[in-house]
Amino acid sequence: METSPPTHADIVVVGAGPAGSACAHRLAAAGHDVLLVDQHRFPRDKVCGDGLIPDAHAALRRLGVLDAVMARAQRVRHVRCIGTRGRTIDVPGTLAVLPRRELDELLFRNACEAGARALVPARFVEPLLDGERVAGVRLRIGDATHDVSARWVVLATGAAGGPLESSGVCDRRVPSGMAIRGYVKNDAMVGRITELEIRWHPRLKGGYGWIFPAPGGVFNIGTGITGLLRAQDGGAAGGKLLDVNLRSMFETFLDVHPAARELVQGGRFVGELKGAPLRCSLTGARWTRPGLLVTGEAAGSTYAFTGEGIGKAMETGLAAADVLATERDEQAVRTRYEAALAALQPRFALYERAQRVNAHPWLANLLIWRAQRSPRLLRRMAGVLEETSNPGHLVTMKGVMRLLTE
Repeated sequence: METSPPTHADIVVVGAGPAGSACAHRLAAAGHDVLLVDQHRFPRDKVCGDGLIPDAHAALRRLGVLDAVMARAQRVRHVRCIGTRGRTIDVPGTLAVLPRRELDELLFRNACEAGARALVPARFVEPLLDGERVAGVRLRIGDATHDVSARWVVLATGAAGGPLESSGVCDRRVPSGMAIRGYVKNDAMVGRITELEIRWHPRLKGGYGWIFPAPGGVFNIGTGITGLLRAQDGGAAGGKLLDVNLRSMFETFLDVHPAARELVQGGRFVGELKGAPLRCSLTGARWTRPGLLVTGEAAGSTYAFTGEGIGKAMETGLAAADVLATERDEQAVRTRYEAALAALQPRFALYERAQRVNAHPWLANLLIWRAQRSPRLLRRMAGVLEETSNPGHLVTMKGVMRLLTE
């Protein structure tokens, strides 16, 4: 931890969530002088579902911390999909739950142990410019501002639009989704809710609700919606937000899902309900400008449909680090990094298509009904989790007809 703010670093990573910490760890381990900046001291809270699906496990393994994470996490065997009428199917997968307060601190410490210098708390104000090129960052530390020059800046500031705007890379300030979650302690539900439960219902207005079992008899419970932008107003590239009351949506979830209602009525909240924006589908921001790379949820690394983003945030952070560690030419850095994100775009596009399940919950009923009767379909659904199957093919018109006729 830096005792006094430095005036220079080779690479400044702004934001010490999963993307930023993964990037800083990889660069520091490769011998680069890295300054990792965050506006909060650790441990700190982060609104999230806390689910770790297979892509997160893979990234954690690359960072050398999978065993440490799993020693703290609640292991889970299935995603339990629950349709509007209560019918269920359990989709197997490599899964776990660990609150972001613990996960992010572990990743932050891992980056520091690899040699990254940490400066917290320090709030990003704006980039320093040399002509059109980003040449460092201006930070607010207490009541004063402090400038740090750098060869490269990596922006890993999450879903907030402000840092993207001040950095000149914001294509869309409004988020593409929103979620609200709380933690409920209820020892009586331990052993009864053991899977990652996801519930669809028409009254959830195009969203979904979840209950994820966390360690220590605590459950992460929340609701989210990722189809917030009106297509006629600009779709994924821009537009107006739908009018969604997250607290009302959460209360509706308790009303339509008996397990959620029982969990809350028989337990106690640990902390308060908190909401947060989501940036999905690698849209809403330009990925690079001279001297700057945008990574993690700032670049839109969260999946539409599921709202899962931890694994892809780390993947994009590692992609940024791999390019910066091996390329010296600026245009080569930008070209290779943009190519790495572009290679992920088709998968994000498939999740955009799969998002119609949220808008049309009867599709969830159909999928669940057929999966109960088709081991082949259940394997395909498990393949979506493992990223070996195409989620979009399940909900195309052709896919729906196959569900009805296979």
